[in-house]
Amino acid sequence: VGDCWLLAAIASLTLNKEVLERVVPGEQSFEDNYAGIFHFQFWQYGEWVDVVIDDRLPTKDGKLLFVHSAEGNEFWSALLEKAYSKLNTSYEALSGGSTTEGFEDFTGGIAERYELAKPPPNLFKILKKALQRGSLLGCSIDITSSADSEAVTFQKLVKGHAYSLTGADEVNFRGQQVKLIRVRNPWGQVEWTGAWSDNCDHPSPLPRHLKLQCTETQCNQTHFWKMSYDDFRCHFSRVEVCNLTPDTLTNDEYKKWSLTKYYGTWRRGSSAGGCRNFPNTFWMNPQFVIKLNETDDDPDDDEEDGCTFLIGLIQKNRRRMRKMGQDMETIGFAIYDVPDEYAGQTAMHLRRNFFLHHAATARSETFINLREISSRFKLPSGEYLIVPSTFEPNKEGDFCIRFFSENQVDSNHLEDDIHAKLEEPEIDEDDVDSNFRNLFEALSGEDLEISAFELQRILNKVVSRRCEVKTDGFSVQTCKGMIDLMENGGNDKLGLVEFKKLWGKIQGYLRIYKKFDIDGSGTMTSYEMRNALDDAGFTLNNCLQELLVTRYSDQEHIIDFDNFVRCLFRLELMFSKF
Repeated sequence: VGDCWLLAAIASLTLNKEVLERVVPGEQSFEDNYAGIFHFQFWQYGEWVDVVIDDRLPTKDGKLLFVHSAEGNEFWSALLEKAYSKLNTSYEALSGGSTTEGFEDFTGGIAERYELAKPPPNLFKILKKALQRGSLLGCSIDITSSADSEAVTFQKLVKGHAYSLTGADEVNFRGQQVKLIRVRNPWGQVEWTGAWSDNCDHPSPLPRHLKLQCTETQCNQTHFWKMSYDDFRCHFSRVEVCNLTPDTLTNDEYKKWSLTKYYGTWRRGSSAGGCRNFPNTFWMNPQFVIKLNETDDDPDDDEEDGCTFLIGLIQKNRRRMRKMGQDMETIGFAIYDVPDEYAGQTAMHLRRNFFLHHAATARSETFINLREISSRFKLPSGEYLIVPSTFEPNKEGDFCIRFFSENQVDSNHLEDDIHAKLEEPEIDEDDVDSNFRNLFEALSGEDLEISAFELQRILNKVVSRRCEVKTDGFSVQTCKGMIDLMENGGNDKLGLVEFKKLWGKIQGYLRIYKKFDIDGSGTMTSYEMRNALDDAGFTLNNCLQELLVTRYSDQEHIIDFDNFVRCLFRLELMFSKF
């Protein structure tokens, strides 16, 4: 079925009993209280989800078809795979993936990958800290061809095979500190034969606590062995770390990460602005701010003080959407210093000019079409803006963004406060000049009032003569909405003063429309409309922007003049009434 990535994650899951029992709840069997059903728990975007299945499994010739154990009477892994396929709609949806995706859904953690050909200088310390926090660690050796797969090297390492990294420590050897790595082969069939192997026997005695670890693993026949950190870097290709969240670990033995998470959306026409290559729309993406207050407790001697944190950006429910022809989007994020003038402010959404004049302080390593992209950073204490995005604009999706930090951080989702600056000019009959008065009398007829139908005929006649704006014409409903806002007499008609105020508003909206029709097309894109709404005095959050785009734009998210005016009058009516 193409889910070997899931098999590797299941194998690593067995190394942590506490985490395994969270995913595969105990007290389930084919004997006690057996009812033909089993349940499992998976982490999904910030929540633990219970999945119930029956015990009918796909077989061929009397044998399990997909994931199975070497033991003929062991079924938990096959049942776990079935529950996970149900979570994602089908077995077919599991085809192709990353081991770290399984890690995360079994633990709720956040995964990191390190290429050992170019490791960070403090990788050994990262591994030690991860183990102290109960993280799941794996490592592997790349293959250069299909013939290399599961080939055994002369020092008994298996290529293309997933190992578990279970320990990292230092020993004193001949007056020097030597870094050691403890690795486990889940197969338990072949072991490392290089330096520091030989059942932990070495000319220099190991410290007692490490010797005990080796002795215990021998007794349990779990086939642990040690190698030097330098040999580890030389022989292995990469190491993957799944950092566990506080809600996964209940044991006080482990040090725990501080976790903050937020949910967001990218919506075409309003909040899917694309990456920094698209400066006109990038600023419209969701924005988050984190404040790093405390530096790391144990910084490296050769490093400056700073705050270590991880960012994980997950796109949600993409496997479920495969049956609708959709797959993973290409995603990433950028980090910016928050200048002093914006420090501490959360009721704002930074605009285009900010990003034109400020370079990114850090960013995700690349934009990539994986379910999650994550990166580790160490930055000075301060306030930082994080902008997650798809690579191209107008790519829709839901996401979850998580911040893991060694110490507590403050964070917020940046959103504009909803408000409007409505300027209502004071006009009385004496302020209306004779030319406008004569025009009104000609338009209104004998009753000297303008109804919605008369207003519709007047506006459509005027806009039909203006080649710089495109419109399908004003509807009677739009004209009734204008009258609702302007009239005071309760008769659903406009008098002279009311019509004068209305005419001034429409002229003002026309100026704004032409100002933000950047390409001179006579229409306005949904992104141009957001700037136009700001200029008209309306400050709205992303949720309202999405609703306006849905209601007033066409299928291509284009707004013509009559819909633009209808939107502004509707907003003004809402703010004036509520």
